[in-house]
Amino acid sequence: VFAVNGLLRVATGLDIGLSTKCVVIPKEMSMCQKIGYSEMRLPNLMGHTSMAEVIQKSTTWQHLVHTDCHPHVRTFLCSMFAPICLDTFIHPCRSMCVAVRDSCAPVLQCHGHPWPASLDCDRFPGDEDMCLAPLTKDYKYLHKVLPKPTCQTCPAVEEFFTHKRVLEVFCDSNFAVKVKLSKKRTASEDQEYNIECQVEFITQGSLLPYETQSMIQQWLLINEKCIERMTPTHRPMVYLLVGNIEEGSILVNQVYRWQRRDSQLTLATQKWRYHKCL
Repeated sequence: VFAVNGLLRVATGLDIGLSTKCVVIPKEMSMCQKIGYSEMRLPNLMGHTSMAEVIQKSTTWQHLVHTDCHPHVRTFLCSMFAPICLDTFIHPCRSMCVAVRDSCAPVLQCHGHPWPASLDCDRFPGDEDMCLAPLTKDYKYLHKVLPKPTCQTCPAVEEFFTHKRVLEVFCDSNFAVKVKLSKKRTASEDQEYNIECQVEFITQGSLLPYETQSMIQQWLLINEKCIERMTPTHRPMVYLLVGNIEEGSILVNQVYRWQRRDSQLTLATQKWRYHKCL
């Protein structure tokens, strides 16, 4: 969540006069709740004229926001769908658009969607104009930069293995995370999922368990086709996701089905504490 006034570049803006009105951001627009302001301009910068249209069109972007593909993705999208209610329209700066596009377009591509023409970065003003600018370069030094999940081919789910083989895989890996997945029952046709993560171990690096947990949740959201394959029914399924962190990217290399009576995975995770890799 970013304070909007901290992102503004000071300059003159375009007076929008009486052509728009201020309305409360509806609770259905969950991605634009708690963003530092509660009222928006309508029509918005996407050209939506009714609140029903705004809610419908913005909902399709909430999944992208949940992937956390860029620190400014929520600010950028909300400045378009729910522009702050000031005397002028505050556009996002072109530099913010480019930064968000470069980080988030691969996620959209992973889901089979191109970056939309309606968000072409050339339509946005340069940073010398009044616009929402990215946070300063000092931001990355003040906040820990975590490895990023990437779009990848879904590993095959392994169901038959020995605990010795699993220990060999653990030795070559940076993380193993136990994941419980289930489909949510929703009124809409869009699939939504419950994702619960528990870090079994971290072998290398300076990542904390909750950081690894968060990154695996992002990996699952980005690689949604993998969740679809892993949740054929509404019954909860448990898996162990094992992988590496390479050049700032998270790669899941093995997926093990964790069945209720499976002793091999339980045995492997118990023995891991005392296991010495060759």
